Amino acid sequence: MLIAYWIVAGLLAVFYVYSGALKSIRSKDALRPMMGWVDDLPLAAVRAIGVLEVLGAVGLIVPQLVGIAPWLAFAAAVGLVLVQVGAGVVHLRRGEAVWMNAVLLIVAGVAVWLATVWL
Repeated sequence: MLIAYWIVAGLLAVFYVYSGALKSIRSKDALRPMMGWVDDLPLAAVRAIGVLEVLGAVGLIVPQLVGIAPWLAFAAAVGLVLVQVGAGVVHLRRGEAVWMNAVLLIVAGVAVWLATVWL
């Protein structure tokens, strides 16, 4: 189960660090071609989502590496599940495809389950 956790957490972390960093530093104009939903939210909310994604990715990896507060991995995975629930709602409301949100939701859910190893 530990190997499975590291694989799932690593994949999620790579995705969310990239996605969150883009949302945290790029302008709305730069994000619009790949994320049309940014026009529906204030820039501060887009930046907050990006920061939460990066923090979630860090929370999946760092506590396990240093062995301090390993329950944070569980909390980070739950947080990423909630991010995808919110993202799915936004995309459904806009009439957009939600397949990627569904995949990320499932993978984050698996990370929640695998993170129970340290609880």
